[in-house]
Amino acid sequence: MLLLAASVALFAAPRPQLKSSDCLACHSDPTLARIIEGKPQSLAVNQEHFKASVHGGLECTDCHSDVTSAPHETPPAKVSCAQCHSDEDAAYKTSVHGVARQDGNHRAATCLDCHGDAHEILSSSDANSRTSHHNIPATCGTCHGQRFVMESSGLSAQPFLSYQQSVHGRAVAEGSAKAAVCTDCHHAHDILAAGNPKSSIFKMNVPGTCGQCHQDVEKQFVQSIHGVALKRGNSLAPSCTDCHGIHTIKAPSNPTSSVSAQAIARTTCARCHEGVRLTQELGVPGGRVSSYRDSYHGMASQLGSTVVANCASCHGVHNILPSSDPRSTINKANLVATCGKCHPGASADFVRGNVHVGAPLSADMGSIAVRWIRWFYVPLIVLTIGGMLLHNLLVWRRKTLERRNAHPRTVVRMDLRQRLQHAVLLLSFLTLVLTGFALKYPDSWLGWIFSESVRRIVHRIAGVVLIAGGLYHLFYLAYDRDGRRLVRDLRPARKDIYDLLDTLRYYLGVSPRKPLYARFSYGEKAEYWAVVWGTIVMGLTGLMMWFQVNVGRFLARWYVDAATAIHFYEAVLATLAIVVWHFYSVIFDPDVYPVNWAFWDGRVSVEHYQEEHPLAWEEAAPSMVEAPAAEADEAEPVSHKGPPG
Repeated sequence: MLLLAASVALFAAPRPQLKSSDCLACHSDPTLARIIEGKPQSLAVNQEHFKASVHGGLECTDCHSDVTSAPHETPPAKVSCAQCHSDEDAAYKTSVHGVARQDGNHRAATCLDCHGDAHEILSSSDANSRTSHHNIPATCGTCHGQRFVMESSGLSAQPFLSYQQSVHGRAVAEGSAKAAVCTDCHHAHDILAAGNPKSSIFKMNVPGTCGQCHQDVEKQFVQSIHGVALKRGNSLAPSCTDCHGIHTIKAPSNPTSSVSAQAIARTTCARCHEGVRLTQELGVPGGRVSSYRDSYHGMASQLGSTVVANCASCHGVHNILPSSDPRSTINKANLVATCGKCHPGASADFVRGNVHVGAPLSADMGSIAVRWIRWFYVPLIVLTIGGMLLHNLLVWRRKTLERRNAHPRTVVRMDLRQRLQHAVLLLSFLTLVLTGFALKYPDSWLGWIFSESVRRIVHRIAGVVLIAGGLYHLFYLAYDRDGRRLVRDLRPARKDIYDLLDTLRYYLGVSPRKPLYARFSYGEKAEYWAVVWGTIVMGLTGLMMWFQVNVGRFLARWYVDAATAIHFYEAVLATLAIVVWHFYSVIFDPDVYPVNWAFWDGRVSVEHYQEEHPLAWEEAAPSMVEAPAAEADEAEPVSHKGPPG
């Protein structure tokens, strides 16, 4: 009986708690730990690192509480940090990382991803800690700086990359202990989405978040017209990040900063104050930015001035207040001092009037005067310049006809069919240019002429006409005698190279001999084949863009993107070639000015043809003598058909 009682007492007595030394007897030996655990990597604990960690004063069983004997056969359960860090764990579970983890995203960060190996976690005050101020960007960057890791979660790595180039990121990289890091704005464990009202980066909370470091700025901002509107819950009011950016915050002195002098004048303030949304929703006067741009200050800023006044120069930066507020820099009582910063000696009369002259519905005398002056001068300009244009057009027409009649044109350069083909090409090309560039540059005068519903139809019709004209021209070249002769005469030849060199030498004054051209010069040949090439390229790429869904059935989308780029740049090339080369040849060349009439009636004068195409003249009519003036209208014209030249 006593023996039984002793046995029960022996087994019922509490076992002594395991010491860390008991565990480290095995786990401090990398080789033994690997064999015991049967893991591919060692679970050994570095005693020195463990003692230096924040957990160095704990026993192993404080965390691994399910381990009661050493050695143990059953692997210990996974340790939960919540055993000691319940508040942090609760915050983590509601954070974007914790929620993502619960939703099955195993890439979402856990405690160990940020703090490191549980046996080697250092205090955040330790410079070597992964959570020390200086190392936070690198710690967050292990995930947020990896493109493929972020894309797998439907996010982007760009915010982290932008932060590295920001004023904060650069300061941290240079050793600053005060510059903001990720956790200063997003917090550490309770990181919430920007749309969550409890988030530190929720729009209404951003001023307080930035105010952790920028206290003086925050005090000014919360009293400003923007800060007051934001506090009232107006989501249209800007917060710090709306002006400064989010991760791309840069110093105002940086030309690429959203708060640089030129950005403020051109884009930053304009995002809200140029549109009609503020006017419709809140009654804030619109057109403020456009009226500024029309002023000397605005025009000088667009020309690159960095010292001319911008929005912030007059309205302030963070302390923007309505003009009715006595503290406002644009209050009537303060205007002399505000303007005097740039205009020393400014008087009360100098600042009298509205700065935004001409703004819609402005009732000040300056704006009223400008509107009356505009109403007077616009019709005056239209009538005066229109009358001048009409007068000069009448003079030009009469002189042009007299010049044309002074030189009888008896050589047929283009027959009716060729002129019709040229007309189709000319009209379809010009229509395509106007309607195409109207889409590319909708803010230009072309966009004012065409609405998209009309433009797209006209552009497609012109494209079909151009392609049809090209197909007819191929038929003409193949089956018509004049067409086949045209191809023969337009074929490039070695002589064209010599003609080009001789032409350059002649017009540079190096050679006294002007080259002799046949039916077509090297320039006319090059222009013809350029038109053929351009028509094919523009036709094919245009059809690919038009029927991109059908193209997408057998070609990847990027083919259409490539076709779009080719279409645009080929259009630019063709348009400039026509303006620079062809228009010079048929309009601005002194020998044909004001215009070569061959495009209209197909004829040129004998003198012009003899001068421009002497070899062809000798071949066609070597003994031809120009008919007397009285007989010119009855003389049978010499036929030598081809493009005007």
